[in-house]
Amino acid sequence: MAGTAAGPAPPHRSGAVRRAAARLWTTAGRLLPALLAVNVVEGAVRLAAQAFIAVLPLLMAVAAFAPRSVQELLADSVSTVLGVRGDTLEEVRRTFHATGTTRDTAGAAGLVLTLVSATAFSRALQAVCERCWSLPRAPVRAAAWRWLLWLVVWLAVLLVQAPLRGGFGTGVVSGLVLSLLSATLLWWWTQHLLLGGRVDWRSLLPGSVLAGAGSVALSRVAELMMPTAMRRSFDEFGPLGPVFTFLSWLIAVFLVAVTGLALGRWIAASAWFAALHPPRVRPPGTGVRTMKAVGDGRRASARDGGAT
Repeated sequence: MAGTAAGPAPPHRSGAVRRAAARLWTTAGRLLPALLAVNVVEGAVRLAAQAFIAVLPLLMAVAAFAPRSVQELLADSVSTVLGVRGDTLEEVRRTFHATGTTRDTAGAAGLVLTLVSATAFSRALQAVCERCWSLPRAPVRAAAWRWLLWLVVWLAVLLVQAPLRGGFGTGVVSGLVLSLLSATLLWWWTQHLLLGGRVDWRSLLPGSVLAGAGSVALSRVAELMMPTAMRRSFDEFGPLGPVFTFLSWLIAVFLVAVTGLALGRWIAASAWFAALHPPRVRPPGTGVRTMKAVGDGRRASARDGGAT
């Protein structure tokens, strides 16, 4: 009848809601120590700072020595990743096309020095990956070539972002699928390379999927928000405004990525994932760590993070 008050929820339904809420609360209670142990915010800010002061000069130095077609492709790809257009896009193009002065000032030796300096970003990223997996720092002599290799591969992937986002001419949907696939593969290989193969491939997959999907989603959001944010920050703060906006965007990107990697470690150490494939972690000088050792390392990291 119309106007009749609804009766109380069935007991079985309210019980299911309570059980679901309890499971959600328990899961959140387990995830929070894992995220605190990794220091997600600190890692994201450090990576953003290193990307800004080390990687951007490398991009400009590479553009100074690259042919015109590569400069165009690099400018389009950087603009696509940042989601900029209009006046900001033209400014990006002018930056990557100003080759004469930069080339004469830097020279080949300057390019090499810039590349070596940019390994600071690789080192910071390696430290974050090792912290996610509670692994000791790898020796510098064993890891130095990995920092350079990662930068070269990352530059190659960045260079093709513009055509890749468009699906190489096949459409937006294909571009989205390719972006998700390439981002996942890049993070998957990044963890394997920077960790020196100390964690097996399958255990690295959950974090790679989360980091890749999160970075692609944030890049798509940037296409909608960054042009307005850049223009507004320029109107309010002048030339420094877009710099602040860009840094904030970098922090957001790495916050999503580091959180994904940390959650991936938690998923890889979970019971249901272990039933599919027990993770094997091999620190230098030791044998294969068992599933129990991985869980013990995660709990120890959580206690250390809480103590600090």
